[in-house]
Amino acid sequence: MLKIYQQTLNSKVKFAGIGLHSGKSSEVTILPGRENQGFIFRRVDLKKNNIVEAKFKNVSNAKLCTTLENEHGTKISTVEHLLAALYIAEIDNAIIEINNQEVPIMDGSAKEFLNIIKKAGVKKQSKARKYLRVLDKVELVDGERKISIEPSELSFQVDFQLYYKNKLINKQKNLVNFHSDNLKNIYESRTFCLFEDIEKIKKNGLAKGGSLENAIVVDKDKILNNGGLRNVKEFVNHKILDLAGDFILCGYRVLGKVKCHQGGHELTNRFLRQLFNSKEAFTTFSLKDVVISKKPTSNQQINIAVNA
Repeated sequence: MLKIYQQTLNSKVKFAGIGLHSGKSSEVTILPGRENQGFIFRRVDLKKNNIVEAKFKNVSNAKLCTTLENEHGTKISTVEHLLAALYIAEIDNAIIEINNQEVPIMDGSAKEFLNIIKKAGVKKQSKARKYLRVLDKVELVDGERKISIEPSELSFQVDFQLYYKNKLINKQKNLVNFHSDNLKNIYESRTFCLFEDIEKIKKNGLAKGGSLENAIVVDKDKILNNGGLRNVKEFVNHKILDLAGDFILCGYRVLGKVKCHQGGHELTNRFLRQLFNSKEAFTTFSLKDVVISKKPTSNQQINIAVNA
């Protein structure tokens, strides 16, 4: 069911961990945010120019993770899993304090973030939640990679397909409705890599904190992690989690159906920039701006008409 009002955390929460790419430890505190504030990162290890807003226009690097940067060069990296957890927890506003550049990877999914946020509880605020409703299809094609969004029935749906030459991963596809489906398999799905790629990744200065405790490692036809996969579509489900975390950077709860083939952080960010340049393809509103045709029950569809 769509929420009418914005929400924030009921109390602050703290956690700590290792950065996947930097290998450095960091401590994080998430505090309740003001109405219409959105998500703001604050680097408490810096005395000035330490505020970085979680907006798609602030993405400066999207290679293997999403990095935000303000006009002063202050960066926050690997934000996507935490932001996805805040999205799934129905949080709209929060201040995220961190004493280093990279958000901890935790177990490689959004599971631990979500559990921490749930402990804080959710508080309803007085301002209306902001929605973006897609009116016309927008598409970005880059060789074999492509992503599009089209109108849907007042929900955020992601239809994702990936293909790897690795026989174990091979082709995976899943369609998820973030408003009606059980999202357990999405938020519990971990980041992954091929064993053969690890040396190359580390030569590029990345994955210094990577281990079998925070990433799935695939070696030819074997999963090296004890216990194997958490669900049969864990690879594509993690890609869906990443996409949700990147999409919340647009500042709205999006209502539309996303179709993505061979996508990733960089493609998603380019797509959001294209979407917001296509002003005729969407409208923004709050549920205070609409007429609800009838009082919905848990099993009824919400039918709304946007006021002119």
